[in-house]
Order: sequence, then structure tokens, then C-alpha cells
Amino acid sequence: MTPEERELLKRTLSVAEENNELLRKIQRSMRLARFMTLLYWMFIIGAFAGAYYFIQPYIESAFSLYQGARQSPGNLNEIIDFINQN
Repeated sequence: MTPEERELLKRTLSVAEENNELLRKIQRSMRLARFMTLLYWMFIIGAFAGAYYFIQPYIESAFSLYQGARQSPGNLNEIIDFINQN
């Protein structure tokens, strides 16, 4: 092997090692990004579920008010009292 070929082989090895290091960093970054995206969506879905859990009694009372108004539209005083209680 001539000295030029040996030097070319060393440079090729150096470039290959550098590329390998960069590819590993890119792969690590992609894994972290995927994990952070998963956490992001879990937080969003959890926030909606939590908000529904806390708002559910109000939704149910509004729905029962609507059902009551639908069943007896002439009984307006009961509906007004129900609204004033909540």
C-alpha cells in the first residue's frame, strides 16, 4: 500500500467515523422529538379529559334544564328557580 493510499484510507475512516457520530446524534434527536410529541399529545388529551371531568356537573344540569323545559314549557317559574339555585 502506497503512502497516498494509506493517507486516503485514514481520511476515509475519519469521515466515516464523523458521519457515524452525526447520524447517532440525529437518531437521538429524533427519538427525543418523538417522545416529546407523545408527551405533548398526552397533555392535550389529559387537559380535555380533566376539563370535562370538572365541567360535567354543569353540562348535566344544563341538559336536565333543557329536558325540563322541553317537557313542560308552561312551567317557566320552576326553570327560573332552577337557574337561580345554580
